Amino acid sequence: MRTSPSSPHAYSDDGHESHSMLRTHEPLDKAQPRIPFYRRKRQYLCLCCLCLLVVSALAYFYISISKPAHQVAQDLHFSTEIDLLDPSLYLHGPPTQSFRDNLRTESKYITSWISAGWTNDVMTYINLIYLALITDRIPIIPMFVPSHIGGDKPNVDFSEVFDVQQLARDVGIPVLEWHQVKNRTSEVLDDLGCWNTWEAVQEHEHFARRSPVTSHLKFDISYTKAPSWIKVIPHFEHDRHAYFWALASLAFPESRQANLITPSESPFHRLMLPPDEHLLCFDYLYYVCAHQPFEFEFDYSPAWRYVGQHMRWTTRLGAIGDSYVRAAFQTPDESTTPPYISIHIRHGDFKNWCGQNPIKDCFASVPTIARRVEEVKAELRESRNLNVDHVILTSDEGDEGWWKEVMDQGWFRIDHSKTVERYGAWYPVLIDAVIQSGGIGFVGTDRSTMSNLARRRVQSWHNGVVRTIKWGHLGADDH
Repeated sequence: MRTSPSSPHAYSDDGHESHSMLRTHEPLDKAQPRIPFYRRKRQYLCLCCLCLLVVSALAYFYISISKPAHQVAQDLHFSTEIDLLDPSLYLHGPPTQSFRDNLRTESKYITSWISAGWTNDVMTYINLIYLALITDRIPIIPMFVPSHIGGDKPNVDFSEVFDVQQLARDVGIPVLEWHQVKNRTSEVLDDLGCWNTWEAVQEHEHFARRSPVTSHLKFDISYTKAPSWIKVIPHFEHDRHAYFWALASLAFPESRQANLITPSESPFHRLMLPPDEHLLCFDYLYYVCAHQPFEFEFDYSPAWRYVGQHMRWTTRLGAIGDSYVRAAFQTPDESTTPPYISIHIRHGDFKNWCGQNPIKDCFASVPTIARRVEEVKAELRESRNLNVDHVILTSDEGDEGWWKEVMDQGWFRIDHSKTVERYGAWYPVLIDAVIQSGGIGFVGTDRSTMSNLARRRVQSWHNGVVRTIKWGHLGADDH
């Protein structure tokens, strides 16, 4: 039976147990007492323990000061519950007319702009936050702009879509939004020097990537062309990717200084400014990877693993999406939402990639989609002992004849007839994304970034079963 540490027979502070052992084994020759030797031995042991304690403390201190800021922030969070989104820790106060008046001198920041459809813009912001992690900076995220639904629609804050507080906790760094830094109604045109990555990775446009965000935030930007060695595949016109760490190196003084060239003039104030050191800025971060282009397609993607999977929907948006699923399934109020398989089929502008192939041969047929759904169902039965009967399909397809064929499979369709009226023009695509991510299984469209992110979410959030449908010619998905 094990004795407790408080038992006198376990560890004795006064040395009685050791003295008793000494008497049991003491030598016959009393002229050579051994007790002083044991006392010295205890003293040596105490001294050794003290030395080990000092060395351990010094080692811990060294490791602590060597950690990057995001790791220190994580440690602080677990020990003191610091609010990573408390603006007073990273900004001087409420939004100011000029952004510089709100940035703290002891902190460094990073930002970038968006210039594509909504899903690609989400991926761009994932890359921005990952770059913030590896450069030890605080990301400042702009809004989403309505590039996919018409420029006359309002912008949407990042935090209306994603739970920023949870994101900050999970990635271990503060995540700020521009409306926290600069007043939305400010008329101050701020000067800023940024890196121009676009001109370094492609040769057709000889200017920085253009974005409406800079106008909304009222920036007058002077761009410095980034070095050509940031490009993943040099001189290859069909790819535009840059390496994360190539860009990250420009955040540090030596590499920055070594690669400065004459900046371009800003369009309004005609200033030529080098890239800002306090607020690191890049024109466009969609085409960035760690190892190979279009890295979100691969499960090792560091941007997805360390940032993207932590970008959860807000509670409100998640609840709205769930209400649409329940309405489609006609789930009773007292019942939980049943597990389902989600499908995303993109057609729309993909027809432009069909070439000479007829559309009906270019896109996967409904029976082809059904075959993939059955594969997902079978794997769920085998791996989870789970029978999933509910299947819900989202698509940009407008042909009602095609939709009838879908419904004949027994699958469900989302009713968006009143969505814009209820929630606004942004919400059909946002709700579809929530629904796609909520499935225990997912079937998506090859080369669709919306399908790609939905597939990643289903895998990361639900350990779900996924399939991707090939398309482009007749029989493309045969296997």
